[in-house]
Amino acid sequence: MQRMIVMTLAAMAIGTCTISGCTKDNQSSRNVPAVSTTESAALVDKGAVLFKEYCSSCHPDGGNVVNPKKTLHAAVLADNKITRPEDLIGLLRTPGPGMRTFDDRTITDSDARAIYLYLEKNFR
Repeated sequence: MQRMIVMTLAAMAIGTCTISGCTKDNQSSRNVPAVSTTESAALVDKGAVLFKEYCSSCHPDGGNVVNPKKTLHAAVLADNKITRPEDLIGLLRTPGPGMRTFDDRTITDSDARAIYLYLEKNFR
């Protein structure tokens, strides 16, 4: 099943490149790789579990107990230059004052992307 999903996504990517043309600029402007609705929902669910485990004690309901001005709501994240999963990964690896560091063994890049999708869906 998973192999079929990967093959389908690869075929879609090739088709998209053929129709619209692939350039480095087009690729870098995407926030998250294209995934099916089912996969996206599964990633959001995974992000919810990870958020609860690693983030919710300091960020209950998307707030921030250490610095109330730095919530996880979309506008605040954008003001703090967190607009893509890669931005969240960077913050987890080298956080600012008051936030603990999460290395890639604690929260993998893939898991951080799932957390980002959860934030994006739940704290607009």
